[in-house]
Amino acid sequence: MSRVFRWGAAVLAVAAVLVTSGAAVPSPVTGMDRFYRQQPKWKPCAVETLDAAGGSCAAVRVPLDYADPDGRTLNIAISRVPATDPDRRRGVLLADPGGPGASGLDTVDLLGDVLAPEVRAQYDLIGMDPRGVGRSDGGRTCGWPIGEMIRSAGVGPDGFLTDTARAARLAMACLTGDSASLRQLTTRNTARDMEVIRRALGQPSLSYYGVSYGTYLGAVFAQLFPRSVDRMVLDSAIDPDRYWNGMVHDWGAADEAALDDWAGWAARRDPDYHFGTTAAQVRGAVEQLMNDIARQPITVNDFVIDDHWLPFLLHNLLGNFRLNVKMADTVAGLRAATGATPPAGYTPWLTDTLDSLRQYEDSALAFVACGDDAAPEDPVRYWSEIEQRRATQPIFGALAANIQPCAFWPRPVESVTTVRNSVPALIVQATGDPRTPYDHALALHRDLSASRLVTLADVRIHMTFRPGLSRCVGAAINGYFADGVFPATDVVCAPDTEAEP
Repeated sequence: MSRVFRWGAAVLAVAAVLVTSGAAVPSPVTGMDRFYRQQPKWKPCAVETLDAAGGSCAAVRVPLDYADPDGRTLNIAISRVPATDPDRRRGVLLADPGGPGASGLDTVDLLGDVLAPEVRAQYDLIGMDPRGVGRSDGGRTCGWPIGEMIRSAGVGPDGFLTDTARAARLAMACLTGDSASLRQLTTRNTARDMEVIRRALGQPSLSYYGVSYGTYLGAVFAQLFPRSVDRMVLDSAIDPDRYWNGMVHDWGAADEAALDDWAGWAARRDPDYHFGTTAAQVRGAVEQLMNDIARQPITVNDFVIDDHWLPFLLHNLLGNFRLNVKMADTVAGLRAATGATPPAGYTPWLTDTLDSLRQYEDSALAFVACGDDAAPEDPVRYWSEIEQRRATQPIFGALAANIQPCAFWPRPVESVTTVRNSVPALIVQATGDPRTPYDHALALHRDLSASRLVTLADVRIHMTFRPGLSRCVGAAINGYFADGVFPATDVVCAPDTEAEP
């Protein structure tokens, strides 16, 4: 017998002993396995609400680029608040509050006052700062001179030309340096991060609650990882075929309808606000304010409010009928400022919002939105659409159709996700939602063929799972999370009487 044969036989014999004894030959952990096998190290969050609820936080490692899992990595910040009854625990419930670019680490703040005890007993609540946001790696500020990339083009061509140059400067400020890594801050990658989180937590599936942009993230996750979904609720949904540029364009008509709704409310309170006794008169007062501010901008706490910023401010107020009084007070204060006697002060909402625009840069929105969806590049196309909208969308058309930094962004590294699947999901939407119009929910309902739709009728609000808004909506959401049973058919809910404006 040769030495080579004897050596080979010995190796085979040792291998046989190892196999029969249950031992394993170590193998290097490469590719995605090293992410899926990690064990999160939990520690206090230093977030008041989470710490008070017994929560803890950890970092989960993920690839920067999933096409190169052995390359650069990111830490994704997550939180966990344990189920209140360990004996009844069925899994984890991950939540996303929207954006894109919003922190989702604090699930107690998002869901603590609306989830039923029956649901809290069964689920660990999992929060997440998406890549590039909050405590997670990958993001950075761009040094913008103003906090938001979205505003109106104003009433004339000079304003649009100014905004075009501004959008280009904002994009250039973000894309200097390591732009290749910043282009990986996409929804598809965040959905993949969710799958890594699921595996790192040792869970066979994830239950999920997403609101606004969180519905798009949830839909993409369901498309990419259908077998990883347990119970999914999508509140105030985005039509995946309209995200991102299409959704912003849809704000124009939706915000004008919301303004008409608010104008009817304000007309019934003419003794308080003096905008007019009919909805048409109130709308006329707002349009006049727009023209007055275009001619002579108003300075509030060193912030200049003009025809570019007024529609943005109104857009943020119209998303919730519970802000009707704040909107009326804000419009009244700005109208007074255009007159001979400026007001002594402005509403706390307005001053806080302007402070936020000065101090907090929302560039995370640009990284995700522009990285997800390619925008048209030709400025003439934008101006043409703005002009076409002015007759029917006098306040918001120039906001919804305005050019953004995305027009100057590199093409996305991946195509937009087409969502068409039969993953069960409960979709909840208000008919008067101006941020994600009701047609978006109908479209997502068609795309998710096994979904059920719960409609909150005749309410102007974005995000329906709120305290005191609709017991019917709350029961549908909590019931699905608790027992996994859909309503027998699509459901139409009404608001609680005490929640009506």
